Formats: sequence, C-alpha cells, structure tokens
Amino acid sequence: MKKAFEGCITAMVTPFLPGGEVDYDGLRKNAEFQIGNGISGLVPLGTTGESPTVSEDEREKIVRAVVGTANGRVPVIVGTGSNSTEKTIRHTRQAKELGADAALVVSPYYNKPTQEGLYQHFISVATAVDLPVIVYNIQGRTGVNIETATLKRLAEHRNIVAVKEASGNMAQMMDVISELGDGFTVLSGDDNLTLPLMALGGRGIISVVSNLLPAKVGEMVRYCAEGDFESARQVHFELLPIFKAAFIETNPVPIKAAMDIAGLPAGPCRLPLCRMLPSNEERLRRVVSIYLKEGGLV
Repeated sequence: MKKAFEGCITAMVTPFLPGGEVDYDGLRKNAEFQIGNGISGLVPLGTTGESPTVSEDEREKIVRAVVGTANGRVPVIVGTGSNSTEKTIRHTRQAKELGADAALVVSPYYNKPTQEGLYQHFISVATAVDLPVIVYNIQGRTGVNIETATLKRLAEHRNIVAVKEASGNMAQMMDVISELGDGFTVLSGDDNLTLPLMALGGRGIISVVSNLLPAKVGEMVRYCAEGDFESARQVHFELLPIFKAAFIETNPVPIKAAMDIAGLPAGPCRLPLCRMLPSNEERLRRVVSIYLKEGGLV
C-alpha cells in the first residue's frame, strides 16, 4: 500500500525581508503557526514558495528550516520540480537527504514535452530517488497537461503516490479518480475546487489560502473527509471571498499581501513578480478584514 498524503496541506510562501533576503525566522514562525492550527502537511518551495527565484544555497536552508521546525509532527513535501530532469533528480535527492517525507514534482514547464516525455521525466525521478513523489499537474503554468492515461502509467511505479490536480478540468479529475482507484491519492490544487473534488473522491488539498487560514480551510477538508458535505458547504461559502481574492493576480502575490495585512511573515515577492495594483490591494484588504478578529485571524 502506498503512503497516503491527504488532508489540508499548505503550499507555503517563502517570506522575504524588505531587502530581498529570505526571512528564515519568519519561515519557522509560519511553520509553527500552520502546525499549531492543525495542518496536515507543509510544502516548501512549490510555486507558492517562488521556487524559480530561490538560489541553491537558499533552497537548502529553506528545507532545513521547515523540516527542523516540523520535527516529524507533520509531513514535509518539498517542491523539487523544474524543467530539467537532471536538476529535478538533484533537488529530489537533496530533499531526501535533508529529511523530507515526499517530493512535489511539477510537470516540466516551457519545454512542452510530449506525453511520452512527461512519462520518462517522472519515471526517471521516481527511479533515481527512493522518495514518495506527488505529481503536480498545472497546465496553466506549464503549457502541458498530464493526460489520465499517462498518469495511470506513472501510478504503476511504487514511488509515485499521488497527484496534485490543478488542471481546472473536473471531467479529467473524475476520470483520474475513477480509473486509478482508491490506492492512488488525488489532491486538489485549487482552493475553490476542493469541495467538489472531495465529493468525487479526492483526499484533500495542497492549499494556498491555508497560509492565511489554516484552521478554517482544514475544517472544511475534515468535514469533507467525514462525509458531512452540508457543513463543508457552509465553510466553503464562508471562505469563497478569500478563495477568489487570493487569485486576482498571479499567485503568490495576493496571498503574500493578505498575510502582510494579517501580520504574518510574508514580505514582498521577487521579480518578475511585483507588488499588486493599488485597486486590487484595496479589494484584497476589504476581503481580508472579513477574517480578522481582535488578536488574530478567525
């Protein structure tokens, strides 16, 4: 039986100081905040963590900080994917050596490989490093979709244990759940699709919004897992304004701005991502105020 990674897992931001350096103390504080609010796992160095702009030295320090803070309390799933198979293997090997529990591997971006190229890429990574791999399918960022037939082939490898589905295609997600069965975990990659995906048999979310509201997003996921979809719907609609606002500009620009508003370590994004348009920032501020209470977040 493959190891299960499920529940509400946070795709962590990488906090930066005003001068642009990584805020390692802030990163540790965020990890403690997540764990203290019942999160099921942590993903440093994913898209939300601005991994393309992080240096090799920073990468190692970020993984050490998150793995050390988690200290076995929750799984740490390190984003190791790139558009180079060799580099992806190297980053995945490093993640294992630093104590990660799994790797999140995005499909290669810009290269636009064929389905066979995608298959060979993921199989090469899973074979080279004995670490569970979560495949990350996000066509909007990478330009290629991992088709269900390809994913089914990949799932035959013992180290390929799950998919983070951010294709936005519910028909495809249904096919994946139906054809790959209970032994393979399907996780949502879109906060606003978590409820319908879990109703179809998905097992959780790798969430952006849980950076800000881990307890609340986790509550919705737990209701889904328990089959209490009426309660899950209520929480979903409570969260819908921030689900929408968190993507009014390119992720992670809005979620980092929201965290700054709420007093959580986030800081600026690194170029080529830049500060939000003032009109969008004001809209986001109004939405975040819904979830603020005296002394912290709801």
